[in-house]
Amino acid sequence: MSIVTANSSSSEHRIEIPELMAGVLLVGHGGFECLQYREDIPVPRPAPGEVLIRVTAAGINNTDINTRIGWYSKAVKSGTEAGGKEGFQIEDADASWSGVPMSFPRIQGADCCGRIVAVGAGVEPSRIGERVIVRNMLRSYVDYRPMECWTLGSECDGAFAQYTKAPSRETYKVECDWSDVELASVPCAYSTAEGMLHRAGVKHGEHVVITGASGGVGSAAIQLAKRRGAIVTAVAGASKADEVWALGADRVVPRGESLVGHLGREVADVVIDVAAGPAFPELLDVLRKGGRYAVAGAIAGPIVELDVRTLYLKDLSFFGCTFQDDAVFENLVLYIERGEIRPVVGKTYPLKSIVEAQQDFLSKRIGGKLVLVIPA
Repeated sequence: MSIVTANSSSSEHRIEIPELMAGVLLVGHGGFECLQYREDIPVPRPAPGEVLIRVTAAGINNTDINTRIGWYSKAVKSGTEAGGKEGFQIEDADASWSGVPMSFPRIQGADCCGRIVAVGAGVEPSRIGERVIVRNMLRSYVDYRPMECWTLGSECDGAFAQYTKAPSRETYKVECDWSDVELASVPCAYSTAEGMLHRAGVKHGEHVVITGASGGVGSAAIQLAKRRGAIVTAVAGASKADEVWALGADRVVPRGESLVGHLGREVADVVIDVAAGPAFPELLDVLRKGGRYAVAGAIAGPIVELDVRTLYLKDLSFFGCTFQDDAVFENLVLYIERGEIRPVVGKTYPLKSIVEAQQDFLSKRIGGKLVLVIPA
């Protein structure tokens, strides 16, 4: 049996959709064994206000791994890498973005690119056929309450499957000459980076320090900060320096070396941080009085040493960045269509090779975005 596109009266919109699909199920918190590739997963059906998307590409992100290994639990004190393979010993109750137990099995995947193949009640059938990306921080499911959202692939199923569904008003048609793989590199990393720059109010001519600069969010932040006319100092592994320079960084500081030693004290207006960890105190040292610190990750470790005197004597502003204003994702679509940004793709993989993709991601050997290509 098959289903056909909803709300479709004309034959040109009648597209047969199978009842079962291939996808990767996360069956619990833990190691790679918790990722199960299956070909008998029911295809979702769009509810009112939703669209059904035939997924063509889905990016790999740190949050996918963090969710799998239970890193979001407050019981975990180390960086992602420590539990990237086997996971952590945790209580499941607080091991998700929202701090409530995950629902298993779950199809992960915050980065979705594909084409709309069916629509639910209340959605124009004319949307069928559009090439789209999905906002990864979904607000429809929480009635657009302030500072609340669901994450695609965490609180609801995501893009690591042949089909997924999403709210129509948070599914964006994109018209550009990019490949599907390139588009699938954008939603999570670029919205996270743009969200931090937006929250910190980065302006033309300001000096911005970006940590984790060779990773997905960091490399996006370099491009987006340069788009705003900022001066960028990027912190990255020495082996990735050439890649970071190519993204537009004005200066590159090797990860592990003293940031103060390279830059001096009180020279930066803004720090965009996804690393935290032992280097955190120096990030505040390089900020000018009145500087701003924005953070959306802690890959080097979530527990840091903070001298509160530095915070208040320098009149610093701190921004924790998860929730994103609507303008953040809408602006990204405009940047793409205007040709103002372009992601760097490092490697692609078939969906069934998701474990290999995550292993490569954790190794940090490959620069650029790692993307799963979803077969028809």
